[in-house]
Amino acid sequence: MAEEKYNLKNPSVKRILQEFREAQSNPSDDFMSLPLEENIFEWQFAIRGPTGTEFDGGIYHGRIQLPAEYPFKPPSFMLLTPNGRFETQTKICLSISNHHPEHWQPSWSVRTALVALIAFMPTSPNGALGSLDYKKEERRVLAVKSREAAPRFGTPDRQKLIDEIHQCMLSKAPSVPQQNSAQGSEEHPNNSEGEAQDAGAVAAAEKLPNPAVSEIQEVGERVIEEAREAPVNVNPSPTGTSVSREVPARGSSDQLLQRPVIRVQKPADDRLLTWASVGLTIAIVVLLLKKFMKSSGYGALFMDGS
Repeated sequence: MAEEKYNLKNPSVKRILQEFREAQSNPSDDFMSLPLEENIFEWQFAIRGPTGTEFDGGIYHGRIQLPAEYPFKPPSFMLLTPNGRFETQTKICLSISNHHPEHWQPSWSVRTALVALIAFMPTSPNGALGSLDYKKEERRVLAVKSREAAPRFGTPDRQKLIDEIHQCMLSKAPSVPQQNSAQGSEEHPNNSEGEAQDAGAVAAAEKLPNPAVSEIQEVGERVIEEAREAPVNVNPSPTGTSVSREVPARGSSDQLLQRPVIRVQKPADDRLLTWASVGLTIAIVVLLLKKFMKSSGYGALFMDGS
């Protein structure tokens, strides 16, 4: 920028050059603005559509005209890119523009105004001058289209600056959000055939049964059925009573379908009961024998001999 052709003692010129240096040293991903080479009171800018709105992913160009009394009087704004919120090539009415000088503060700058303009994008127009009220799906279409090329406006030198700003914004801007594209396909009737087929495929898939659930249910039913038919093996054991069921480890369906084996262990040995019965029988026989001998006199004979 040829600063020597401007009166550097002029407060407006000093302020504009200061803002230009600040814009160069502290660039933003959300906007970019540069003054014209032949007139520093005229700036070209581009803003990125606010995230999470129908403008997300769009690159919107515009023009700022600073008054000779800047920063004590507000600038005027004009959008050049179709956006569905503001008219193009028309000075728009905002609280930061020359339509409302009573709201303007000298401490504000071009940077402040561009941040405010981004915030105004998704707000309701309320019939303000230069405002539009397009549907969201139409604004999404315009946001995608705004990335294709910079608008054509003004002299070749001005157009060169617009193209440079567009390429710079496009290089650091993220791709158009998939969420916005999906929302546009739901709300806008003129979608591509492929998107409609994808939506139909998703809807049809949601109606199908869950293959994992149905397979598990089938395997479970077969395991229960074979468990009912499984033989029971009785193995005597002197250690106690226990029932053990062998279940295959979790794995493939072949392992799950293996027949379960049920083992039942008998608690006590029959020999213990047999010996108890024999001992009781002997005791009864001895008692009967003693009673018989006592009643027949053999008991006294044995006592005298002793």
